[in-house]
Amino acid sequence: MTVRTELKPLTPAQAKALVDSGKAILVDIRETHEHARENIAGAALAPLSRIGAGEAEAAAKGKLVIFHCQSGMRTATNAGRLAGTCKGEAYVLAGGLNAWKQAGLPLA
Repeated sequence: MTVRTELKPLTPAQAKALVDSGKAILVDIRETHEHARENIAGAALAPLSRIGAGEAEAAAKGKLVIFHCQSGMRTATNAGRLAGTCKGEAYVLAGGLNAWKQAGLPLA
């Protein structure tokens, strides 16, 4: 069995298109207080400090998983760990929440 250690990057526009089509879910790995301050509408919260095996998979309910943090650094640094939390395809929102906002995409 091959263990994934990388997450494929998606632009904010690509991620939004997948989420809007119902094929993917965004998973915010930031901490609860960061998510409460600002977040992407509909993103599931799974803080990196507490995320465990299968947690992203459960939130995804069969959809593709797109992880995001504030800038993309936490997702890049922890790509192997995050990829291991889901069995299906896993991606990272390139540039994180900052890139989402710069693209003019909606927040909650």
